[in-house]
Amino acid sequence: MQETIANAELPDGVKRPSYDRSQLKPKWVHLGFGAFHRAHQGLFMSDLANQETTDWGLCEINLIGGEDQIKKLRAQDHLYTVVEKGAHETQARISGSVCESLHPSLDGIDAVLNKLASEEVAIVSMTITEKGYCADASGHLDQNNSLIAHDLATPDQPQSAIGYIVKALKMRKDAGLKPFTVMSCDNIQGNGEVVAQVVLDYAKVIDADLATWIEKNVTFPCTMVDRIVPAMTDDSYQQVTDLLDGLNDPCSIVCEPFRQWVVEDHFVAGRPAWENVGAQLVEDVVPFEEMKLRMLNGSHSFLAYLGYLGGYETIAQSVANDDYRKAAKALMLNEQVPTLSVQSVDLNAYADSLLERFENPNLHHRTWQIAMDGSKKLPQRMLKSAQFHLAKGQAFPCLALAIAGWMRYVAGVDEKDQPIEVADPMAAELRAICDKAGLNVAVVSQLLSVDAIFPKELATNKTFVSAIEMAYQNLLELGAKGAVAQLVKAL
Repeated sequence: MQETIANAELPDGVKRPSYDRSQLKPKWVHLGFGAFHRAHQGLFMSDLANQETTDWGLCEINLIGGEDQIKKLRAQDHLYTVVEKGAHETQARISGSVCESLHPSLDGIDAVLNKLASEEVAIVSMTITEKGYCADASGHLDQNNSLIAHDLATPDQPQSAIGYIVKALKMRKDAGLKPFTVMSCDNIQGNGEVVAQVVLDYAKVIDADLATWIEKNVTFPCTMVDRIVPAMTDDSYQQVTDLLDGLNDPCSIVCEPFRQWVVEDHFVAGRPAWENVGAQLVEDVVPFEEMKLRMLNGSHSFLAYLGYLGGYETIAQSVANDDYRKAAKALMLNEQVPTLSVQSVDLNAYADSLLERFENPNLHHRTWQIAMDGSKKLPQRMLKSAQFHLAKGQAFPCLALAIAGWMRYVAGVDEKDQPIEVADPMAAELRAICDKAGLNVAVVSQLLSVDAIFPKELATNKTFVSAIEMAYQNLLELGAKGAVAQLVKAL
């Protein structure tokens, strides 16, 4: 028998599950067994089982790709390692909350649908990235999306997460069963509203009565999730192996010690007592969501685009540059905080805590990773804030430089004429625009005309256009480091 974390003697410093895993039932199904979920929701559930008696277990499902990952997870009895790396301390923990896993390529589409439709399943959650919701620029279902077009034509053989969810809900309705709660855990503003909209749009196309039933009976709580979870590298896998005394865990993950989870307490079929292990259950998550998206994610994107262009491989390296650190803090406090409505939070202290987390030298969070999918992230992280300031006649130089940094980044060539691997669903379209315009300020208006990213009221606002053009020109003339330094000097 191959030695794994399920059957090996682990070092004393590794924290193991203290609960009877045989008592867990797959009452919570999660779509997308990715890095963030392993380090966040999966660990919250394992912590809860360590603390009190519960039968809530997780069934993990990868729908597209990830077959090998499911095989590896099964080979170690659904256990996996989470290594929390602080600036001064490292803790390895084994999560045991997963008790089942499925994949349509391994088990068949019907097996996945039957699991989702089974009476014991009370929650179906997901971390499928912005792309996985198949929404258009208006927030409605994109029926031209290839996965959605396939699923609408053959709804009994779905491929998309939306297709699977709606088909499973139909099966439950037809069987006279209660629905499950649909819970997005993706880093999207109003994530519950986003998934509710595309689910209802999809259902209306295939079955109007089903859509009405879903609208009346299914809950879609919004959530806010926060934990820095860098992509795994050969080095980080080796760090885990060293902590496990030479044992390999292909499902392991490395993350920071900090974590936050704010959840709207709207569950149609019950939920685990997450509040007992630090989650915040609230009536309205939007204020917390906006705080995190604009302050944390907005400054992260600033540091990612301008950091990458400035030659920094990681966020920690970017923020170690005093100009970048000051600019990120000014972005948060001067240009993001005024747009927020969250109450009872010390936002100055929150900004300081974010910078401290970014500075963690033991987390190699690549600027390239944070820079991914910018076309989907800019609107919620920066553009709404820019609109706020424009409406009030206020300047927004930090936001302007961040947006210009994104524009310079998606050209696909860095400041040393080396290629940038731009990972974005619109990468080809954006690169074509940049190639046609060249590296000059004329590209700004061309990119602003992409209405899937920029609303018309921004693209035609002379003040906004001028601010971005000025910032872009500074990037061309001074380089990223120089432009950030000039920004800080002018603050």
